[in-house]
Amino acid sequence: MKIKMKDGSIQEATFEEELGRNAFRHTTAHILAQAVKRLYPHTKCAIGPAIADGFYYDFDFDFHFSEEHFAEIEAEMKNIVKQNLQLKHFTTDRSKAMSVMEERNEPYKIEMLKDLPEDEEISFYQQGEYLEMCAGPHVAYTSAIKAFKLLSVAGAYWRGNEKNKMLTRIYGTSFPSSDMLEDYLNRLEEAKRRDHRKLGKELGLFTLLEEGPGFPFFLPKGLILKNLLIDYWRKIHTREGYLEISTPIMLNRQLWETSGHWEHYKENMYTTVIDEADFAIKPMNCPGGMLVYKMEPHSYREFPMRIGELGLIHRNEKSGTLHGLMRVRCCTQDDAHIFMTPEQIQDEIKGVVRLIDEVYTNFGFKYHVELSTKPENAIGSDEDWEMATNGLINALDAIELPYVVNEGDGAFYGPKIDFHLEDSIGRTWQCGTIQLDFQLPQRFEAEYIGEDGNKHRPIMIHRVVFGSIERFIGILIEHFAGKFPLWLSPVQIKILPISDKFIDYAKEIESILKKESLRCEIDSRAEKIGYKIRAARLERIPYLLVVGEKEVENSNVSVRRRDEGDLGSMSVNHLLELLREEGI
Repeated sequence: MKIKMKDGSIQEATFEEELGRNAFRHTTAHILAQAVKRLYPHTKCAIGPAIADGFYYDFDFDFHFSEEHFAEIEAEMKNIVKQNLQLKHFTTDRSKAMSVMEERNEPYKIEMLKDLPEDEEISFYQQGEYLEMCAGPHVAYTSAIKAFKLLSVAGAYWRGNEKNKMLTRIYGTSFPSSDMLEDYLNRLEEAKRRDHRKLGKELGLFTLLEEGPGFPFFLPKGLILKNLLIDYWRKIHTREGYLEISTPIMLNRQLWETSGHWEHYKENMYTTVIDEADFAIKPMNCPGGMLVYKMEPHSYREFPMRIGELGLIHRNEKSGTLHGLMRVRCCTQDDAHIFMTPEQIQDEIKGVVRLIDEVYTNFGFKYHVELSTKPENAIGSDEDWEMATNGLINALDAIELPYVVNEGDGAFYGPKIDFHLEDSIGRTWQCGTIQLDFQLPQRFEAEYIGEDGNKHRPIMIHRVVFGSIERFIGILIEHFAGKFPLWLSPVQIKILPISDKFIDYAKEIESILKKESLRCEIDSRAEKIGYKIRAARLERIPYLLVVGEKEVENSNVSVRRRDEGDLGSMSVNHLLELLREEGI
């Protein structure tokens, strides 16, 4: 596939490569804009980038636009593809570019031009009558776009600013073949079936209410699930030598100024005034952890010191970004902070990577790793950042863990390693993070006595495994499609008496199972057994036990396992052996 670059050169790239995929979908966004301008000439164009799995374009329509318009737009897009239009590239100065956009009555393009330096060289791509101010890259001809689909419509503020006009954002995707497009659309449908908001409601796990947008309510079964994850977290962290603390949910402004959050993160924080002093609800746990560290003097002999916290944090997310459990304003972050000497950096990072790998493997996730480097709003010296970044690189190289570099996406206080896990239908989620921090120990004047008897500054690792427990639950719901492993299922066994006559026997079975710490329920409703089985299957219960006259006579149970169906009749002891093999 030939790719036309901003400098006018031609490069070869496949769709499997990021360059080729982005150019392919960016070109599709231009084809969409050209079709829109042909059909609705008075429409104003904003921006249309390639994004993960597709593209979007923002428009300012002079009428109410909806998905009902997709069919005619897609038809016109197909015409543009058939015309095999060449994408011609040229550059001009800002003054001429302004004239072109004014002539075409494109106010959003004009606004972008006004923000550029006067001597800026402006890049354009043209296909037929359509002209787009754009840096590219693009494919050489429109005929390369073999398969595409418009997917949805959403509102989007111009430049992401709530004070600006709300534009219409059209999302779409494109592929080199219809088979690839069909496969992607099938995965989208599967994702809809697995939507954690839908399944969370059906399974009685959590709810989101108007009284608290972005603040999830966990229901009894959901809280069981959350507590099981917390118990698992505590078990493996105790094994790895972590000590657990709990720090206050609200601390004063002075603390957040010391940490740098007041200057660099204040727009995401909830603040209040107490006794005429400014306070903030914590958006992160680390400053509180620093205060705990500083409560008493420390020696190098105590290092590495691993401190964990399941801290409740709050962040002022914009309402338009909220999404079920995936993007909330309140969550439980499974933080840990490791204090160490410079010589211990590599071994500690290797230990955290091993722990994260164990957890993700246990849930059946594959993952890839990104190294994020110094952002624009970073604090600290270039020397500290170079040392911290090299520390992460050396650790990754030492354990031969492949990674890609994500330039400029580190935390404001240090570079980080991000773990992007892949779920059962191929989607990726950023969860685990390891951040190497030289800055907070300096800002808080944290110290330890070294082997030489002198005071030194500790190195600090911030790390999470789940990320946030709420978000991890959302990912697990969709990964397992609500069919949790036996150990994680809020209800592991449901007992189904055929009639009221057998409820006492069902209670006997329930008593035995609960003594084995199994989570079980009885469906005592006056319904036919077929109805009860169908209802329990919708609840994704791992094991169903049917009890009737035959089971009472033989002192056993009729067992049905999720996805496998009828396993036949067996004694309760045999059932317990089966459950132990599965990992209760």
